[in-house]
Amino acid sequence: MEQTWRWFGPRDGVTLAEARQAGATGIVTALHDIPYGVVWSVEEIRARQAEIARDPALGLTWSVAESLPVHEAIKIGDGDLEPLFEAYRTSLRNLATCGVRTICYNFMPVLDWARTELRHRLPHGGLALRFNAHEFAAFDCFMLERPGAGDDHPPEVVDRARAWFDRSTAADRDQLLATVMAGLPGAFDRYDIEGLRRMLALYSGVTSDRLRENLVRFLEAVIPAAEDAGMRMAIHPDDPPRPLLGLPRIVSSAEDLAFITGAVDSVANGITLCSGSLGAGPDNDVVAIARRFAPRIHFAHLRNVSNEPDGSFMEADHLEGDTDMVALVEVLLDEQGRRHAAGDTRWRIPMRPDHGHELLGDIGRTGHHPGYSATGRLKGLAELRGAMRALSRLRGLPL
Repeated sequence: MEQTWRWFGPRDGVTLAEARQAGATGIVTALHDIPYGVVWSVEEIRARQAEIARDPALGLTWSVAESLPVHEAIKIGDGDLEPLFEAYRTSLRNLATCGVRTICYNFMPVLDWARTELRHRLPHGGLALRFNAHEFAAFDCFMLERPGAGDDHPPEVVDRARAWFDRSTAADRDQLLATVMAGLPGAFDRYDIEGLRRMLALYSGVTSDRLRENLVRFLEAVIPAAEDAGMRMAIHPDDPPRPLLGLPRIVSSAEDLAFITGAVDSVANGITLCSGSLGAGPDNDVVAIARRFAPRIHFAHLRNVSNEPDGSFMEADHLEGDTDMVALVEVLLDEQGRRHAAGDTRWRIPMRPDHGHELLGDIGRTGHHPGYSATGRLKGLAELRGAMRALSRLRGLPL
């Protein structure tokens, strides 16, 4: 697999040299300064490529665009969407012109990934991302005061949420809001409580079925252009894979992925296999999902989580947690072998380590996005590389 590294651009506190020191050769990035719905020009794409290639000794290339974002109006299905569709098609054609032919995107309403702690202290002193069900319920029920929110959380979780809220300070609540918003690491917009309420109001009446219809409409508008340009689109699963804040989530299970890939049946309509996002759904067998949809996996985020009975979960070490990561890597290598044997010139699946712990010199270091510190991802990539190399040798599969 192609070993890649997410980089948030020149202001990222983790440098390209550190990405290369970790063993990555491909860079996963986006033009985060461009508002959603605005075309990515060839000039701006080439400028980012030039930044990545500035030091030829590093040998880095821009491998995957993550994310070319989908405007909220498309998800809502609001108004005349053709200008937004055309802007998206133009951006993907421009990326293809520049040689960037894999796009990771998501269709999560309002929020991307959601956590309630960004630096949960581990027994060895490292720090991890964590989702506490009762804290998210406190945010939903007592800070956001969303009508009907109490019915969307188990009663015992709501009781603990009330206790947390009653003892919380204004600083605690501000920190929780900031943490929830941190799940938009490359987003153009951030929301305060009133802004978030306004965004949720825009989704009034958008059911799961309606959101699926809007996704299909988007796919029908852009996948033919992706095919013509030789692009591979890879939708990212919901994180976590469950409804949040009363919003539907439609990329959460094997059944969801079957619907999406079947709605527009094209190799260009593919999947980002995020083992952590899917793994946060206790009913999801991530290895079985990867095996079922292997031909449509165009990108992989490899990370692990440990789930708890109340719906809480925490980012685990890459080879620990609830997903058998070695078995998952084996599925991906098998699929690569199939593509290689079939003569596919793009047989390597780009992968990246995701959401590493803060370890060693990362602790207290500023400038990196939550979950995207240097040492934790280096450790994860090294572990995954070891698993890949061992399996490749044992199975006679191409790396």
